[in-house]
Amino acid sequence: MSSSGIAERPTVLIVDDTPDNLILLSDLLKVLYRVKAARNGEKALQIAGAEDPPDLILLDVMMPGLSGFDVCRQLKAQAHTRNIPVIFLTTQGAIEDEMRGLELGAVDYITKPINPPSVLLRVDNHLRIKAAADFLRDKNEYLEQEVARRTREVTAIQDVTILAMASLAETRDNETGNHIRRTQSYIEALAEYLKDHPRFAAELDEDTRKLLYKSAPLHDIGKIGIPDHILLKPGRLTPDEFEIMKTHTTLGRDALQHAENQLGMDVPFLRLAKEIAYSHQEKWDGSGYPEGRAGEAIPLSARLMAVADVYDALISRRVYKAGMSHEQAVAIIREGRGTHFDPDIADAFLTLQDEFRAIAQRYADSDDDLENS
Repeated sequence: MSSSGIAERPTVLIVDDTPDNLILLSDLLKVLYRVKAARNGEKALQIAGAEDPPDLILLDVMMPGLSGFDVCRQLKAQAHTRNIPVIFLTTQGAIEDEMRGLELGAVDYITKPINPPSVLLRVDNHLRIKAAADFLRDKNEYLEQEVARRTREVTAIQDVTILAMASLAETRDNETGNHIRRTQSYIEALAEYLKDHPRFAAELDEDTRKLLYKSAPLHDIGKIGIPDHILLKPGRLTPDEFEIMKTHTTLGRDALQHAENQLGMDVPFLRLAKEIAYSHQEKWDGSGYPEGRAGEAIPLSARLMAVADVYDALISRRVYKAGMSHEQAVAIIREGRGTHFDPDIADAFLTLQDEFRAIAQRYADSDDDLENS
């Protein structure tokens, strides 16, 4: 703190109901500091709570109205004033009074009549300590803000990358951008509903639910590697063509694994994205692909995506097919409970079917979407 100008000098607030004490302390301190004075606790709180609070407070204990202890208690209860160091002034020498003041948050205790050199040294020491603490606090706040800003940037870059990759896959398929929004919202609704279910609660914590939403768009990223004559074929695939189509699950998982390897570190959302890309075509009874996994051997993320993806595929119209009605899609998923789908997830879907319908309507494909798909 520079002493080159009065405006830059620290401010000391003296609180004492005795005018002689205020004059004595003011004369002692005003050479080095800006000095403010208050003759009662109410005025002290008003000054301390102003836009430009003091840097240190010398506070008499025994005052009419609010005592020094009362003032200190209120100062420490407010965010704006809790970091102002308080030095108690008192004629009392009882140890219990000192302890009470220190327990309330005071930094020091000076007994009257004062010793001027001691007061100057104590004030200077505590102002230096406060300046250092303020510097560290400001530095920490800056670092926290910077970390938050960079985290937002990284998250935004991550989200843009995910959507760009998913959109790239869509340019090769007959899907639309709304398919991403719908499946994200479906899986979000399922995960939120099942977060307290005994079978799923341990896995569906808040962070995982967020990562599921983030990673869901990458479920069909492997379709980039499927030849156009198979991927875009409007009719039924031959057995050989279907075998090639099924490789999109492995291609997607391997592409994401390669990206993670290039980073040289494990990325939580990529772990879920790999699970979803690789296993969302598995079926509860083991009749799916690529590995024919069954039951809980299928990752939960993929079991959730299976319901979301199938529902959206059923209701979505394409240039080569009309979409089913919501009721028809619900009937198919009900029929697949315990064979195609995890029964508890299918039950959650049946409970949430009106919400699924609302999501589908909110992100419905337009005619332009279909013409450009």
